[in-house]
Amino acid sequence: MSLVSTEWLEQNLKNVKILDASWHMANMNRNAYKEYEEHHIPNSIFFDLDKTSDLNSDLPHMLSSSDMWSKNISNLGLSNNDRIIVYDNSDVLSACRCWYNFIYYGHDPKLVSVLDGGLKKWINENKPTSNEKMPINKSNYKASENRQMVKSKKEIDLNINEKQFFVLDARSKDRFEGKVPDPRKNVRSGSIPNSYCLPFNELIKNDKTFKNLEEINNIFEQLIPKNEKNLVFSCGSGVTACVLALAYSLVNTTYVPTIYDGSWAEYGKVAS
Repeated sequence: MSLVSTEWLEQNLKNVKILDASWHMANMNRNAYKEYEEHHIPNSIFFDLDKTSDLNSDLPHMLSSSDMWSKNISNLGLSNNDRIIVYDNSDVLSACRCWYNFIYYGHDPKLVSVLDGGLKKWINENKPTSNEKMPINKSNYKASENRQMVKSKKEIDLNINEKQFFVLDARSKDRFEGKVPDPRKNVRSGSIPNSYCLPFNELIKNDKTFKNLEEINNIFEQLIPKNEKNLVFSCGSGVTACVLALAYSLVNTTYVPTIYDGSWAEYGKVAS
């Protein structure tokens, strides 16, 4: 199950490993780690989306090597057979990117889930929070990459004419259509040719939970050609693409989440 409810997590707090994967856009002027220090779900560990990405890349949130992922996750004290629940306190549902990363690096998809509604719903329901940091005992996590879950810029370019897969962009329609400047420096406005727009927040309710399966299925059916099975998700920097990937996995349980890792931050990059 890709999602768990706040009720389920409250009943299983001591049986799972919990990660706070909050991340905020720079223009939000919010510090995810400081917010974690102030309050978080009891027993949770902070997962730094930036620091666990490829630090040698000039693009945001790129997948690191399997060795680096193994080291980073071992430093969080997680093991390959842990039942992991990820949540966030973010407007862009960054927990979904963490969920995708674990599956990409070989964690059993049945053992990693996102908390539906995140910290916002948890707090609104008056469930317990803490400001205590969990003691961490280093582990020996072993990652194994599934490269079929990621597309490169070269593959995206080839697909424009070959149409081997269907690209859905999670950004807002204004950004997709190039009506507003891109929030990142040296990135032009616009979108990948022959891609389609599905803003991620169209799948999310006001309380930050996902819409029901019938609604999600109808949204995808209106956009995706009949019998199209090969979906690739993109966005600004590979975060909200994973919101679409998780949502689609809810209505197509055989789907293997696949994203364009560089997303528009790479495709729209202006040569300096």
